Amino acid sequence: MAPNFEEYRSESLIDNIKARINKMAFRKQDTTKLFQRGDQVEVASQEWGYIGAYYTATIVSLIGNSHYRVQYTNLVNDDKSDLLEEIVTASEIRPMPPKQHETLLIPEDIRMYDIVDVFDNDGWWIGFISGRHEENYYVYFPTTGDNVAYPPQLLRFHQEWSKGKWISSN
Repeated sequence: MAPNFEEYRSESLIDNIKARINKMAFRKQDTTKLFQRGDQVEVASQEWGYIGAYYTATIVSLIGNSHYRVQYTNLVNDDKSDLLEEIVTASEIRPMPPKQHETLLIPEDIRMYDIVDVFDNDGWWIGFISGRHEENYYVYFPTTGDNVAYPPQLLRFHQEWSKGKWISSN
């Protein structure tokens, strides 16, 4: 039986998207921007199992030339008594992307294979649209291998911070 060109093209496209997302997830952030105490940022997790997730935080202080103390907006310390603070490298931090209401998706804008961020488990996780069921969209996460359905209000188009500008990934 002859190979199905459409299936081959789809598999090739999916492999390409997976590779792009993995490259973005493991990429160091553009560190040309200096942050000040009180700045709102997103911190890219470098911890296995959380790679590809961005967590909202506030800069507490600059430590040396390449580290910051941050306090997370949604993460708490082990005893759950306070918001988690940790020291991260400048290469793990990026500014906050444009306002959420400007980047949240509406169903008419969402297409198969769009690269998106999903708000789940207290952070924004990068993946791509892999399907739709009723009003929910399935998002595949190459860094974890999970394929999960979400309502559109938890999605935003993924953007990369590069050379002082936000660049759309789609």
